[in-house]
Amino acid sequence: MKQIQPVSIWYNGNQIEATQLNTYVINDNLLDTALFYYALLSADNIQLTQGNLSMTGFDYAAYNTSPDANEYAYNWVATSLKLTLI
Repeated sequence: MKQIQPVSIWYNGNQIEATQLNTYVINDNLLDTALFYYALLSADNIQLTQGNLSMTGFDYAAYNTSPDANEYAYNWVATSLKLTLI
């Protein structure tokens, strides 16, 4: 889990700040595609939203050859969601 610059999320009729990003690989075909699950959580670990992102092409090739694939994945997910890791 990584800290993010807070973003407001509408959750059960209230605006709550998401401050954490969690992500992990759901599926990787070990060829050209990886599917990631992500969740944005509050400071109290309440899951405010979640979804899936598919990585392909250049991004997958860079992820697959990265010396720190986990860090690459977190940065890619954050960039895809227009979030800033802190």
